[in-house]
Amino acid sequence: MRDIDELRELRDFDTGAPPLDDETRRRARARLLTAVNGPAVPVRPRRPVLRIALSGALAAAVAAGVLVAVRDDDGTRTHRTANPPAMRNMSAQMVLKGAAAYAREHERAVSPRDDQFIYTKEIIKETDQKTGVTKSHVDENWRSVDGSKRSWTMEIGHGWWSPPLKADETVWPPQDWGTLRKLPTDPKKLILALANQYTNRTKSLDDLTDMDWSSIHFDLAGLLKLVPVMPQGLRPAAYEALGMVPGVKLVPNQKDAKGRTGVAITYDDPTLPKGSVGFGGYFIFDPATYGFLGFRDVRTSGDGAAMKTYTQLSYLDSWAIVDRVKERP
Repeated sequence: MRDIDELRELRDFDTGAPPLDDETRRRARARLLTAVNGPAVPVRPRRPVLRIALSGALAAAVAAGVLVAVRDDDGTRTHRTANPPAMRNMSAQMVLKGAAAYAREHERAVSPRDDQFIYTKEIIKETDQKTGVTKSHVDENWRSVDGSKRSWTMEIGHGWWSPPLKADETVWPPQDWGTLRKLPTDPKKLILALANQYTNRTKSLDDLTDMDWSSIHFDLAGLLKLVPVMPQGLRPAAYEALGMVPGVKLVPNQKDAKGRTGVAITYDDPTLPKGSVGFGGYFIFDPATYGFLGFRDVRTSGDGAAMKTYTQLSYLDSWAIVDRVKERP
């Protein structure tokens, strides 16, 4: 029924109805292209998400200097406005554009050397959905800047050595600085670059199908979640590109790991069964400044009757560029 309603919106476009916004227009066109192409639409394989980073909030780091960035105790570096925008006037696109503007204002130019490491410290709070018990974890990671050295990776309090990639191995998101620097910092060009990683058939956003958009969201969410330090301009572009994905929506009144109430951005993936949650979870932003607060995800462990489900809240506590693995700033 939603597909039919969207096609009716397109039919009424020139009959005096209010103009469609960009998201609705792209969503309807994408669904129409999917219906026309049918099963023949090629499914691009999804790249493995690199586990060298983290499962939680590695985004929008506020730099305290060129080499070290540390959040204040309350997780922010800006003053809140007395009257945040009315929730009814917000949209996912508005929040993500605000997040991009915030990131541009606060980002600092960083140029790590290939022989250095990017250190991150992440706080993760997990609550067992059945028992209500909450546990906190501190994950510290050291990632080789050019990927040529082994890195130390932690996830939910457990750590291991990650060997360098082999010559024929590729991952998404890219972790080496040289590859990150080649990604476009224009949001539309970034989307097209992601869409054409396997073919060069896509020339316009209007050509993208539901399957294309699902893969693009997967790529953008992975980039924002798993790459804590980016070349200048890339994170704002990724936020704006995320706002162009049909199905991205706003969820108000979401608590972050520190108990602050924010607005969240999540994604309804039309390629998944209804009610399923795809990769990316919830990006939580300050409703007044649009500064990034952290992530909300769901994690499961075990199988069958022994399976446990956790609500996971996380945020980036600090990051730094260091000369040696296991060196702290």
